[in-house]
Amino acid sequence: MVIGLLLAGQNLQAQLVDADTTKILNTEPLPEKIHSPRKATLYSAILPGLGQAYNRKYIKIPVIYIGFGVIGYFIDWNNDNYKINRTAYIHLTDGNDETNSHIKIAEEYGYDLDNATSLTNFKDGLTKRQDYYRRNRDFLVITMVGFYGLNIIDASVDAHLFQFNVNDDLTFRWQPAMQNLNNQTIYCIHCTFNF
Repeated sequence: MVIGLLLAGQNLQAQLVDADTTKILNTEPLPEKIHSPRKATLYSAILPGLGQAYNRKYIKIPVIYIGFGVIGYFIDWNNDNYKINRTAYIHLTDGNDETNSHIKIAEEYGYDLDNATSLTNFKDGLTKRQDYYRRNRDFLVITMVGFYGLNIIDASVDAHLFQFNVNDDLTFRWQPAMQNLNNQTIYCIHCTFNF
């Protein structure tokens, strides 16, 4: 019985020693977490600025939202002006005396609606302003889509360059050299950039 306890104690002691050595062997630092460009791209596609947060480029997040806000503001402004001019044109051409939003615009621009030439010029002006504001609105919508794509590209590029080594050693070295090309010796200069 005593021998069995001694053997059990030795096995327990051997297990403790093994457990201690594995702890000592596993004290190596864990490898650095791999920064995924795919995650950054996906995050930025889901919510603009989230990819930049994943890349720890927090200063870019307000820039992104300010950009979206400015573009959105001008889309709304152009759309409002387009609607005003479209409504005025409809009211001018519908022949109904109760619809008169065009009168205020005509007075603002100095048109005399009783004069046939001035009335024709006013109609042309309303049509041109409608086209102008609609074109600007549509262009800004395309710009918004492009800005969204730029946000995704920025997050992806930052993620690819996340672990890029930025070193203070920015050197340029040159030295004379000889190259052999088609059995001819060419004297040249080798340049090396370190960055």
